Amino acid sequence: MDWTTTPAAPLTVNGVALEYACYGPPPSEAATLVLLHEGLGCVALWRDFPARLADATGLGVFVYSRQGYGASDPIALPRPLDFMTREAVDVLPGLLDAIGLRRGILFGHSDGATIAAIYGGSVEDMRIRGLILMAPHFFTEEDGLAEIAKARTAYQTGDLKPRLARYHTDVDGAFLGWADTWLNPGFKDWNAADAIDHLRIPVLAIQGRQDQYGTLAQVHEIDERAYSPVELAILEDCQHAPQFEQPERTLDVVSEFVTRLERIEAAQVQIA
Repeated sequence: MDWTTTPAAPLTVNGVALEYACYGPPPSEAATLVLLHEGLGCVALWRDFPARLADATGLGVFVYSRQGYGASDPIALPRPLDFMTREAVDVLPGLLDAIGLRRGILFGHSDGATIAAIYGGSVEDMRIRGLILMAPHFFTEEDGLAEIAKARTAYQTGDLKPRLARYHTDVDGAFLGWADTWLNPGFKDWNAADAIDHLRIPVLAIQGRQDQYGTLAQVHEIDERAYSPVELAILEDCQHAPQFEQPERTLDVVSEFVTRLERIEAAQVQIA
């Protein structure tokens, strides 16, 4: 694959073309942070955060647009209600193989954080040394669903659709695949928290105290249920996007977590 910020061709996983970009050293030279975007995200909507993350940590950073987002192949609607589990179990293993991952940390935001947690709790992969879960979701909450309903109204009657269309080739697939799934009556009882019980790697959970899509109960669920070490970073004056609303603090807590993991890794290698 082309480990650059502007690869010449998409990455193909399970016959699906996925948009991607890479920053910092490749997997053959350093551990890799694999970024999993939010429910309306894509490569471009991470903005300059991946580059800043590579600079701050010294690790490689791989970011991609899931199917149905950005310039990746479109997806058929409606999405299945277990779409996050399918991404974790059916797509992510092949993607990590395709990029030549040797040692890494999954770093997910919102839906991407849930996917990372499901992978960590469902797939036995010794290459994954830790999880960074930023504004994760493990169950639905009324206030969060109300915010998604507001977003759907803005998409249908306001300027949200043309703004998103600058980033997503199939904007209806991206937005409706997210909003209509979350607002499906059958999704109200969705719960992915069982994945937490099976985590055996260190976890950093980050959430804005004023997150409009989820309360602190989401990250407290990790702290209460995980058997592995968990660090919580609750950011003040911050809503659902810590990487943009509190970028310096977010980079600091991520860098500190990564440094500790790398120190442990180095000690284990020396002992071996």
